[in-house]
Amino acid sequence: MKVGFLGLGNMGTPMALRLLAAGHELSVWNRSEARTKPLIREGAIAAATPAEAELGADAVITMLFDDAAYEEVLFGVYRLIDELSPGALHISCSTISVALSERLTAEYANRGIDFVAAPVFGRPSVAEEGRLWAVAAGADNALNRARPLLEAFSRGITVVGKEPRQAHAVKLGGNFLISAMIHSLAEAFVFATRQGLEPEIFFEAVNNALFQSPFYAAYARIMLHPPEHIAATIELGAKDLRLLREAAASRQTRLSLADQMAEIFAEALRIGPAGQDWAVGQYRMAQQRGVEKPANSGP
Repeated sequence: MKVGFLGLGNMGTPMALRLLAAGHELSVWNRSEARTKPLIREGAIAAATPAEAELGADAVITMLFDDAAYEEVLFGVYRLIDELSPGALHISCSTISVALSERLTAEYANRGIDFVAAPVFGRPSVAEEGRLWAVAAGADNALNRARPLLEAFSRGITVVGKEPRQAHAVKLGGNFLISAMIHSLAEAFVFATRQGLEPEIFFEAVNNALFQSPFYAAYARIMLHPPEHIAATIELGAKDLRLLREAAASRQTRLSLADQMAEIFAEALRIGPAGQDWAVGQYRMAQQRGVEKPANSGP
């Protein structure tokens, strides 16, 4: 298939490379042109604008950073939405707000454009292996068109409904579970340390006895041995949590744990660099917040 791929960040680049390896033809665009070079070396064509990437394509895949990037590309300076013809297919793989997903669905329905939401779970290293998990939603015919492309970088696909917003809601809920897992793991490590235990030994005992979870193990390893290359930042975690709470509020739903964690993320962004690793940043916050200061014994 001929594909226009927009957004070549830490996730977009390995996803696009997997599409090339699967034999698809790619025209790629990124706001910073230097990010297109690894794709050009593998046979992709660099586009000067999003509209140029879309020209003649069977589908457009977006892996843009956030709602603001989508606004700029689709409705702002680039106005890609006006360049998409009836019958075109847009596959959104990003983590975006449910509200924006609903807006895109309505816009595309009026224009006769197919829209599939297919956000993915997995870090960049997983994307490089083609082992992401895609959560997809949309009309049946649109999903059928999108499936060969999603399969190029995914080990599995879960179709969660016919409304694209449903897939984006699942992604936000899943990322909330990741943050909650990291938070509980971080506080457990603080507890273990204050009890005179090595966090790694504590984790080995608990994970083997209770969870047998490679996922827990992967994040424990990141927290205790911060990687040189950061895959997901604390800023990204804060953004996703905000989108979750906004989606919950739109359906008159309160999530007390999410509210508490939002305060922790806000504090982390105030006192530390926004570019620090998501899991490492949460662990450092647990370490800072987890030690009670002795009461002032003075007058």
